[in-house]
Amino acid sequence: MLTSSSIPKGPELSIVIPVYNSANIFPELYQRLTAALGQTVSSFEIIAVVDGCRDRSFDVIRDIGQSDGRVKAIEFSRNFGHQAAITAGLSAAAGDMVAIMDDDLEDPPEALSLLVARIRDGFDVVYGIRRKRKCSWIHRVCFKAFYRILSGLVDVPMPGDAGDFCVMTRRVVKALNAMPENNRYLRGLRAWAGFDQTGIEYERGQRLANASGYNFGKYFKLALDAIFSFSYKPLEYVSKIGLVIALGSFIYGIYVASAGRILVAPGWASLFIAILFFSGVQLISVGIIGQYLARIYDEIKQRPKFIIKRTAGFETGDNDKAG
Repeated sequence: MLTSSSIPKGPELSIVIPVYNSANIFPELYQRLTAALGQTVSSFEIIAVVDGCRDRSFDVIRDIGQSDGRVKAIEFSRNFGHQAAITAGLSAAAGDMVAIMDDDLEDPPEALSLLVARIRDGFDVVYGIRRKRKCSWIHRVCFKAFYRILSGLVDVPMPGDAGDFCVMTRRVVKALNAMPENNRYLRGLRAWAGFDQTGIEYERGQRLANASGYNFGKYFKLALDAIFSFSYKPLEYVSKIGLVIALGSFIYGIYVASAGRILVAPGWASLFIAILFFSGVQLISVGIIGQYLARIYDEIKQRPKFIIKRTAGFETGDNDKAG
């Protein structure tokens, strides 16, 4: 008979790491993680989610896992994206606490001990707040503008300059795993879930090797997912703009009629500009509505967020799973 005492207990901490073309980076990440966590937690597991890499990332991680059973790997059938990789890792994590960190060593493994310590103080979510981004000034301006715009649009308080790097308790992870949406902005879902949350400032490191897998287009899509998944205010603003324009046109029409003015050929330039302006407003409005419709369409299709090609280090089935 299976009793509660005979059920295998999971590790104290699971570390979920989305991996993209990091065959040259992961060995260093593994060494620093094991060194940093050896004195921090009693037990841990590393879950690396290989997101359609073009290098030998899965083979490298699997080889490490053969000598250290705490290292596990999940490989997608193709590139499904950073947020899908985190989602897959969270669904596979068995720890009492679960950490999320990137594979490029910009999130220093040594900072995990600070986050874990705050979890032990009674918090459910402890996220890292970047003191200073080590990237170009254009990127810094764009990131700062995005967080300011997002905070003005959403009703749920979302910390600025806080990425996915965090440690969460098991009940928060269960709440995140229960959220079914496909266009995921996990740091937003984390804030929406509530519970007791706090942040800790940390110094970001330099990427160890290779170029980032996130280009401007992917950042832009993530920003749209963040805005349109957590706010309907863009629709409100479009409606208000339309109301103001309609009211202004009505008042101007009364003015023209009362003054007996007739638009003739000499006013074609102003008329042309007005047509362009209102056409632009209409196209922007349709585009905003389209963003919401596209996300509804994605949810209605109910396709899985990812498809697993193979795994390594897990006790059960290795191939062809979806989530």
